[in-house]
This record gives sequence, structure tokens and C-alpha cells, in this order.
Amino acid sequence: MSFTLAIVGRPNVGKSTLFNRLVGRRLALVDDQPGVTRDLREGDARLGPIKFVVVDTAGLEEATDESLQGRMRALTERAVDMADVCLFMIDARIGVTPADQFFAEILRKKGKRVIVVANKSEGRAGEEGFYDAFSLGLGEPVRLSAEHGEGMFDLQQVLAPIAEEFKDRNYEPQTDVSFEEGEEEEEITFSEKRPLQIAVVGRPNAGKSTLINKILGQDRLLTGPEAGITRDAISINHVWEGVPLRIWDTAGIRKKAKVQEKLEKLSVSDGLRAVKFSEVVVVLLDAEIPFEQQDLRIADLAEREGRAVVIAVNKWDIETERQEKLKDIKEKFTRLLPQLRGAPLVTVSAATGRGLDRLHEAILKAHATWNRRITTAQLNRWLAGMLEMHPPPAPGGRRIRLRYMTQVKSRPPTFVVMCSHPELLPASYTRYLVNGLRDHFDLPGTPIRLFMRSQSDKNPYRDKKEKKVTKLNKHLEGKFQKDVGRGSGRKK
Repeated sequence: MSFTLAIVGRPNVGKSTLFNRLVGRRLALVDDQPGVTRDLREGDARLGPIKFVVVDTAGLEEATDESLQGRMRALTERAVDMADVCLFMIDARIGVTPADQFFAEILRKKGKRVIVVANKSEGRAGEEGFYDAFSLGLGEPVRLSAEHGEGMFDLQQVLAPIAEEFKDRNYEPQTDVSFEEGEEEEEITFSEKRPLQIAVVGRPNAGKSTLINKILGQDRLLTGPEAGITRDAISINHVWEGVPLRIWDTAGIRKKAKVQEKLEKLSVSDGLRAVKFSEVVVVLLDAEIPFEQQDLRIADLAEREGRAVVIAVNKWDIETERQEKLKDIKEKFTRLLPQLRGAPLVTVSAATGRGLDRLHEAILKAHATWNRRITTAQLNRWLAGMLEMHPPPAPGGRRIRLRYMTQVKSRPPTFVVMCSHPELLPASYTRYLVNGLRDHFDLPGTPIRLFMRSQSDKNPYRDKKEKKVTKLNKHLEGKFQKDVGRGSGRKK
């Protein structure tokens, strides 16, 4: 059974705090500053035996123009239209304000089922505001404290009849980003339960939300000319040209020195976690100023996390000298990001949708390369050829022997070479092997992990032998001390 519950109300009344409590995780950003939430965030909620989908919305503002507040209100009203039940939240410590009365009238006109909640009602501080909520004319309010979990049973009692009404509806989970690493799988077939996970990252105002809206085919995310609109890492389930996926929209990542406010630090941290637990990372660049220093840091971060990387150059529709610009971008890409040599680079226009088919193809190709496995026989035949062309050095006259090689995991491709004296092997020779792997086995752009291991590290008899020798030495030492003690006590 399932129904959709939208939490609405003025800014800073505690909507995101209640959302986090219902889903059981800290998914939504919470701060004392009003207006933190801007986009719609969905999650699977559970209250006792009742399961439903909860939607966290932006704070309702009285603006109706094309300003940021006006666009946030329009997005919230759309969530109200799609929801089965609206939970209208007020601040019990402040009481009912004229803005609360104004929005209560809007909800009444929409004819939606509304539950009034007087939040922050712990203690006597919110008692007056709780009784004041009756004046809204939307039924008996529920008194609770989202921060401390008080009054959740009362909310459950109110939702129970609604759950009974929707019990025949199939329950379709709308799980938001949970940042929990799943188990590795050698072969992955995309499905609604196991979608392709994509994170779109980049600098502020690169067009990430606009690009995702164009992929979804609807204005699901808040967009505009202002930089830094997105704050939360919002994940959305979608089927893109037959491929089920979960795509994350992340906040723009600025230079670390410029990130001073606590809220922006939380937003950046949320975006970095989305990168860590995604499979493919789309690094979105601005065609006017591609490969800024921050773009390089973001791409390097995705590579260090071991994610498959696709470079997308946005705003290509307004570029005039396209051939020269593309040649310059490819040259900079090869020179500035050698660790991602061969990674897909596509030009797109989030405003017009041009190039999305190429982006879709590049994402699937990068993901397939990221999951590739190579047999041990193939690797050792290749290794023999590499050693014959360029034998490893012999530092200090000590010859380093590379005995055999195997792939221990994929996602990203990870290899182990058993050798003697791995600590003496220079990093340049490791890079020689990594570049050879990339060229010979067609692994362009994907991160490759190569580790050198000594066979003695895996010897199961080494510790047993050392323990036996140590025990014998202690026995002989004790016997010697005993004999010395006896000799010192003899009479001369």
C-alpha cells in the first residue's frame, strides 16, 4: 500500500527535519537559516506499519513572479497537485501568521486532503500556537516535535485511515540517495531495482539541473540564471531510452578556499558523497570557460574515487567557432587530464537537448569499460610481452622479477602483479604497465588500479616458521640462563 504525502509550509518551520525522521536517514540538508530546501526531494517513509512516499518541498513564499522565490513556489504547488495528501506545517512557537492563513486558503481551494501539523510543540512554548492552528479551518491539528520525535504516534493515528484507503495501490519505492555501498557484481543488467547510477557534477551555473530536466523531459528541478541554486544532492529515478537509471543533481562545487558558509559546506559534502556512490560521473563543463582549475579538481576527484568518467561540454548551442573550439578543448583535455586519457568527451546543449543521444551512448560505453574483466591467461601473455620489450630495472643490482598477474576486481578494473622486491619498483614502470593495459585491452578513460605484491606476503608457512624459530630461541635462552645460574652458585 502506498500514498504520496507532500510536506508544505513557510520557510524554516521544520519540514526537512520531519522528512528526515520519516525516512529514517539524514537525506535533506537542515540548517537554522530559512529557505535551505529549494528542490523537491522524495523518499520512502515508514511510520509504524504504514509505508508511503514523502516529498520535501521548498518553503512557500508569496512571490508569484519569475524570481527565485516565485519559481520555488511554482515547484511546490506542482508537488501539491501530484500528492494524495498534504501535510501543512506551521511553527507552534510563532503561531499562525498571515502567510499561513494565505497558504491555507490556497490548499483549501485546491480541494486536497490536508493535515495541519503544529511543529516545535515540545513543552509549553508551543501550546498557544497549537490552539491557534484551529483557526485555519482545516481540521484538528496534530501536535508534534520533529526534532525530538514527540507526537509521531498521533500523526500515525491520523494517517492510518488514509493508508487503509490506499491499501489496494501497489507500493512502488521512490528511494532517494542513501549513500550505502552495495555489493560488487561481475555482470550487471539494469532494472528498476538495480538502475544505472549517474552523478552530474561541475562548477556552479554550468547547467547541471537544466541538463537533467532535459533528460527527464520535464521541469523537475529548479533552474535559473542565478548561480548556486541547487543545494541538495537530489536523486531521481527515470528510464532514459530504455535504460533504467538513477541520476543525481549535485550542488556546484567551488574552490575550497571560497567555501566559507556552513550551508555551502554541507551542500558540497552532499555532492561529494553522490560522486563516491555513483557508477558514472558526468563532469559538466561550460563551453565558454572549459577546464578551469576547479573543473580539473572535480574530474581528478572522480578518477581518484574510481568512477567511470564522461566529460560533457555544455552550452554548445551558443558557440560560434565550433571546430576550432573543439580542437582546443581536446588538446587541453589530453594535456591537463592524462589520467583520464581516452575518456568520452561530448558536446551538448542542455537548453535545446542537442547531443543528448551522444551523451547517452558515451555513458553506456564508459560503464561497460568500467565493468570489464580480463582473464588471467590473457594478462600473463600480455605481461610476458611487456617484460620482453622493457624489462624492469635492477636498483642496487637487485633484479626485480614479475612472476604473474591477475585481475582481482572490476568497477574499476583492479590488477595485482606478484613480484620480488615490490618496494624497489619505480612508479614510472607501474605507469608503463598501466598505459599498456589501457591501450592493449581497450580501457580508455576508465581508472585502472595496479598493485605490486610480494609472494612472501602470501606465504602461509612464513608466520608458522618464524613462530617456531622464536619459540626455539626462547627455549635455548632460558636453558642458557638456567645453566649460568647453576654455575654461579658452585663453591670454588
